Amino acid sequence: MNAVPHPEVPVSLPLPPVRGAWRDGDPPGRRRWYAAEKPLPLEAGGGLPGVRLAFETWGRLAPDAGNAVLVLHALTGDSHVAGPAGPGHPTPGWWEGVIGPGLALDTDRWFVVAPNVLGGCQGSTGPAAERADGRGYWGGAFPFLTQRDQVAAEAGLADALGIGRWALVVGGSMGGMRAVEWAVSYPERVAALLLLATTAAASAEQIAWSAVQLTAIRTDPHWQGGDYHGTGRAPHTGLGLARRIAHVTYRSEPELAIRFGRTPQNTENPFDGGRYQVESYLDHHAAKLVRRFDAGSYVVLSEAMNAHDVGRDRGGVRAALGRVTARALVAGVDSDRLYPPAQQAELAALIPAADRLRVIESPYGHDGFLIETEQVGALVRELLG
Repeated sequence: MNAVPHPEVPVSLPLPPVRGAWRDGDPPGRRRWYAAEKPLPLEAGGGLPGVRLAFETWGRLAPDAGNAVLVLHALTGDSHVAGPAGPGHPTPGWWEGVIGPGLALDTDRWFVVAPNVLGGCQGSTGPAAERADGRGYWGGAFPFLTQRDQVAAEAGLADALGIGRWALVVGGSMGGMRAVEWAVSYPERVAALLLLATTAAASAEQIAWSAVQLTAIRTDPHWQGGDYHGTGRAPHTGLGLARRIAHVTYRSEPELAIRFGRTPQNTENPFDGGRYQVESYLDHHAAKLVRRFDAGSYVVLSEAMNAHDVGRDRGGVRAALGRVTARALVAGVDSDRLYPPAQQAELAALIPAADRLRVIESPYGHDGFLIETEQVGALVRELLG
């Protein structure tokens, strides 16, 4: 296929595929699937039929199922936490330095489970999936989800695997939202809890940043109300713009200044339509995402993050977090401007078994919880011994 100029990807790359989602018929890679027998009741009302979760595992489950660890991914992550890119997996594992033989989550000791979140696009039921009743893709008709709905689906997966209690539930960012929901909704099923760069409830600023990204996607003429699946066109421009906005919030200003400054990209002249290096960097990340992610899932998951409030209908955040019985560590990234450490300090103060806030030192901003694997690994070892 010949390269064609396109607004959100470098001209050296071909146009992205219409779908970045995994679909039936694609190589399964390391995925396995759990299928719910009954429709999932939703917090917003109604139910979601035909729920299926893709997941991956590492290690072996002990006879008493006491060595199971649940790893929950962030917004654009998936179940492929460890392992190389290959058929079915467009990118390498996103936490390679944490999971594997001899690492913090030593797969010679622990049975690690990582599901693709409900509403996602890498094998789980979401907008890009076909309906169980054969009426085509879910698209814009996919229902509104909350973190509690997603955790309820994951509880079904745990039941199917024979896991009554997790030795550890760990997650960062959106994954941390689900992790804290696990510990509040099912306290008897979580022995230890590690929360990274997350919050008890989405803040006004986090909702505002998300709203701008959602607007970018929904105003793309190819969005088509979310019903673009199967039409041959997709809102790549809007999704690419959303990714650019998000990525700025994921990193810190000092890091961007040190890495890029005001330097033009190669021989490009910003005075004549050329880009600065930092613009090229954002273009690169936009181009990567539109090739492996679905805009519909981005919308559904972003809305679920905006709805996150562990205290909703539970008497407030303090009362909800008071339900947690797990041993807990809460860590923030010192340079995180999207999920500032004050939010993790609240979690550490209100979760009964948590002690002081732990701080991950990193120049990388919010993404530090993904990058600083040695510091994260030390926290895992402290909890699991």
